[in-house]
Amino acid sequence: METFVLFLLVGFVAQAIDGAMGMAYGVISSSVLMAFGIPPATASASIHAAEVFTTAATATSHMAHRNVNWRLFFPLAVSGVIGAILGVTVLTGIPGEAIKPFVAAYLAIIGLYILVRAIRETRRRHLHPGWAAPIGAAGGFLDALGGGGWGPIVSSTMVSAGVEPRKAIGTVGASEFIVTCTVSAAFVAALLSGRWQEAGDLRQHAASVAGLIVGGLAAAPFAGLIVKRVPAKPMTWAVGIVILALAAYQFAQILGAASSAS
Repeated sequence: METFVLFLLVGFVAQAIDGAMGMAYGVISSSVLMAFGIPPATASASIHAAEVFTTAATATSHMAHRNVNWRLFFPLAVSGVIGAILGVTVLTGIPGEAIKPFVAAYLAIIGLYILVRAIRETRRRHLHPGWAAPIGAAGGFLDALGGGGWGPIVSSTMVSAGVEPRKAIGTVGASEFIVTCTVSAAFVAALLSGRWQEAGDLRQHAASVAGLIVGGLAAAPFAGLIVKRVPAKPMTWAVGIVILALAAYQFAQILGAASSAS
């Protein structure tokens, strides 16, 4: 019960921040799960299982508030699907302990990237839809690999390119539903094919996944409203610092395990 309540709070806070910034649900949830010692593939699968529900609610909210640029939505979604399938293929084919340091490093880089975004001021320009495809492919791949990254990579890049923040966040949030469903389906396919050797760990984390789903669903319907009302810059700083702190904790765990083994 304690685990469920803890991850309910994590899911609620992460989704509220995601609604305001267009990022952070995945990276915050992944950082917390990995800090609890959960393998990267299991963490990513758990988060994306929860996100099937939360991103559906978020996408509906953004569409209702007319925050979606449909000319950018479709190339983002299609290329994100391709990148996500490649990410799951890589993640499920490598033992969790071997890839954990790389995923922790990736999350630390994302934390730094978010802080850079908080510092930089961007000028609005027109982003050609053709650029959405490579951005989406990179975001989908890293999102599947790290359990989060679609928002930090895609949303930040679009805002940096000058897309109106409200439209960037709404478009990225809506297209994330398609990418999330793809990642979840790819994990199921890897499980059924026998490629994913560590899939048995999923049953041990049902309470964590349930908490993420309930907490995320509670906050997700307000995403379209939050993005209009909450000042993003202070929250961007807070998210970057939290992710870096969690990444540092993961590295401490990894180094501690390595020293114990030697």
